Amino acid sequence: MFRIGEFSRIARVSMRLLRYYEELGLLRPDHTDRSNGYRYYSAAQLPQLNRILVLKELGFPLEDIGRVLSEGVSARLT
Repeated sequence: MFRIGEFSRIARVSMRLLRYYEELGLLRPDHTDRSNGYRYYSAAQLPQLNRILVLKELGFPLEDIGRVLSEGVSARLT
């Protein structure tokens, strides 16, 4: 588990962006410590963050990205 600062450095995004994505429900921390409010992310969340960033780069609005993630639309070509 990585604290938000560590995760943001690994992913090369700002902590502010991670908080914003959490607020929108796009990427919630894997765990939030109730006593101090620290947000923790897992390495397994990196692919989801990368998917959000790629879709955003392709011009998808964040609202649509949220729908794609919630509906579990696959990126596979079959």
